[in-house]
Amino acid sequence: MVAVSEIIPAAASFLPDVAPRPPAQNPYLVYLKSLGGQQSRRTMGACLDGTARILGYPTGEAVPWGLLRYQHTTALRSELMNQVRIDADGEAAPWSPSTVNKHLSALRQVLYHAWMLGQMTAEDYQRAKAVKNVKGGTRAKAGRNIAEYEVAAMLKACLAAGGLIGIRDAAVIAVLQSTGMRRDELAKATRANYDPGDRSLAITGKGGKSREVYLHEVAAVYLGRWLAATEHIRGPLIAPVNRWGDARARHLSSDAIAAALERRRREAELPRLSPHDLRRTFAGDLLDNGVDLARVQQLMGHASPVTTSGYDRRPGRQRRAAIDTLTLPRPEDLATTK
Repeated sequence: MVAVSEIIPAAASFLPDVAPRPPAQNPYLVYLKSLGGQQSRRTMGACLDGTARILGYPTGEAVPWGLLRYQHTTALRSELMNQVRIDADGEAAPWSPSTVNKHLSALRQVLYHAWMLGQMTAEDYQRAKAVKNVKGGTRAKAGRNIAEYEVAAMLKACLAAGGLIGIRDAAVIAVLQSTGMRRDELAKATRANYDPGDRSLAITGKGGKSREVYLHEVAAVYLGRWLAATEHIRGPLIAPVNRWGDARARHLSSDAIAAALERRRREAELPRLSPHDLRRTFAGDLLDNGVDLARVQQLMGHASPVTTSGYDRRPGRQRRAAIDTLTLPRPEDLATTK
């Protein structure tokens, strides 16, 4: 049997040396283009680029994906399981099962597109994609819930900063907090699709699916201040502000939205958080307030209620409440016992 170490490091040398295909015939580019959101493209592109480096190629665009066979993908699975990351303490930690499986999912998808482009037979595709996901125990969910005082502290930091950029960042935080939108969705939102009277915003989510989200009345005030200050702009709902404090008539990127949130988080001296934490908090708060799962699913733009249920804090709180029914003597009680 050929060892993994004899296959993977030399992959680029034993796979035929072929020139990268034109974009319309490159499975890597075609697959990423099929993904609706910029964040999804970045995530899955990073997975394929990492897999490409294991195979000995600089990027996923250079890999002849249609030439991969079962022995290659099986070896890749083993190599992915051996990958490590550097944690916050500078220690090497193995990739989690979910990270490995995300890479395997990207691999299967790029193989599918290679097959659809006629670069591998149906039999070779079925065999190559047959690698199984990695099993693992339940993993703590990434991210965290954001307390109400933390949102207030970030908004206060925006107001303290002053200027148009402070008004814009306050609108960004308020809209994300009250709608549960993904940052990609906010980045692509347009003014024409916002109805201030109804406080509704029509957006395009993952997979090109459209839905309406609704702003809290206070969030509408923050957004209204931004729109009034930039009424000369047509098109983007949220726009960049240059160094001279002037708004530009183009969409603010999703990365810039994350950077704005990070800037205000630092100014408010809060623990680390991400734009998705606002989305997570939005769903958890609604479920805590008794909004039914189906309605929250609609507001979040999830295809499945199973995805929405992952944001439900109630089971954990119920387990904690069960523990609180137990009794244990307090130190002060023991101190007075003879």
